[in-house]
Order: sequence, then C-alpha cells, then structure tokens
Amino acid sequence: QVRLQTQPKPQPGQPPLYSGTFDCFRKTLVGEGIRGLYRGMAAPIVGVTPMFAVCFFGFGLGKRLQQTKPDDVLTYPQLFAAGMLSGVFTTAIMAPGERIKCLLQIQAATGETKYSGSLDCAKQLYREAGIRGVYKGTVLTLMRDVPASGMYFMTYEWLKNILTPEGKSVSDLSVPRILFAGGLAGIFNWAVAIPPDVLKSRFQTAPAGKYPNGFRDVLRELIREEGVASLYKGFTAVMIRAFPANAACFLGFEVAMKFLNWVAPGL
Repeated sequence: QVRLQTQPKPQPGQPPLYSGTFDCFRKTLVGEGIRGLYRGMAAPIVGVTPMFAVCFFGFGLGKRLQQTKPDDVLTYPQLFAAGMLSGVFTTAIMAPGERIKCLLQIQAATGETKYSGSLDCAKQLYREAGIRGVYKGTVLTLMRDVPASGMYFMTYEWLKNILTPEGKSVSDLSVPRILFAGGLAGIFNWAVAIPPDVLKSRFQTAPAGKYPNGFRDVLRELIREEGVASLYKGFTAVMIRAFPANAACFLGFEVAMKFLNWVAPGL
C-alpha cells in the first residue's frame, strides 16, 4: 500500500515502478522475499493491542458522553461522533508507528539501508528532530482516522441492526453476521480514509523541508502532477486487507465483551 502511494511519477516514456497492486506484490516478493511483504510492520504490531484497546475505549467514552442514561439508544450521527472521538484517542499511538512503517517500506523499495529496523529508525528520527520527527504526520493521521473511525463504528452498528432478525436482540447476532458487519465496516472506513492516507504516506516519507505548508503542499503537488485519481493510490491493496482484518477485529471485540460480561456482569 505505502509503496504504491509513494512511488514517484514516471518520466515521459517510462513505465511506472509498479503497474498495480499485484505487480507490486510480485516485485516485492521476488526482490525481497516474504520478509519484504512485512517490512516495517514491527512498530505497528507492537502498538496494535493498545491501539485497539484505546480505540474501543474512546468509542465507549464517546457514547457515554452523549447518553443521559446508560440504556439510552444513540442516533447514527451520535454514533459517528463517538467513533470520531476514538480516532482522536488512537492517533497518539498510531502516528509514530505509521511514520516508522512508511520509512522502512520506502527504504526497502529504494535499496537504501539507513535504518536497520524499527527501533533504530525511531532512535534516528528522535536524534535528528526530537519528538516532532517521530510524530511527523500527526495532523494527517488525525485527518485520516477521525472521520474514518466515525464511519467505521457508525456503519458497524447500522449493519448489526439491519442484520438482526425481527424479534431478536442485537447481542444475539450470529458469528457469520458479525463477521460480515465488521468486514463491511472496514471497507467503509477505508473508503473515507484512503485520500488522507495517501497524503500522510507522502508527507511522512518526504525529505525534511520538502512540504513547508504540510498537507496542503502535498495535495497541491499530487493533483497537479498526477490528478485527483492519485488520492486513491493503493485502493485495491487496502480493500483486499480491509474486510478480513476488520471482520476478525469486531468478532474478537464481541467475544471479549461477552466473556467480560459473563465473568464480571456488574463491571
């Protein structure tokens, strides 16, 4: 995804570095092996458990802040607002991991060896520019995750309600229906998130000082040189991943909540 989003515009008469998602997959596999497909993933993986914990906590808090009583049923705009709050919460964890992941993936694609791994990358970023270097791209991460998280949770709750049979409770939804609702919510999430994600990847991997006005410069350059369609680079790669990953995520959440309610019903 990052490699597709950040590949340079080809010179006149020259083919692009990657013609599409599957060409990128093939070239990465041939050039770098299986490890190349997971380049830069150590930082996001380390943060994924606390990130999802904070994400669902933020959503729960957003719901409570809008309820006058614990059993109040929220409207879909209110669920969207609660989801947006979760996106604010997760950015503090997501932004550094995204920055490191992007740099390591671009490094692998260009053949450079500036960073030996995620920890070395974080150390060098901090040494070069302090905490601001590690958190470069935070505003764009917020622009991606706040509206996308709102769409994510609102869509999931909407789909659960639609998929609940007449006379049944949403809490009794079957596993296949939870998987379907979670997977489709992931697709809606990324449909909103892809344009700011492209801008974020470009900004986070750019040399220092290239975009002095932040995302506005990145947006202006992308549209001028590659057109509006460039904001959806990596669309196929993202969508292939979105359904199964988010289906599993929401199933895990529902199972965990049922277990906690069984162990400590008054918690």
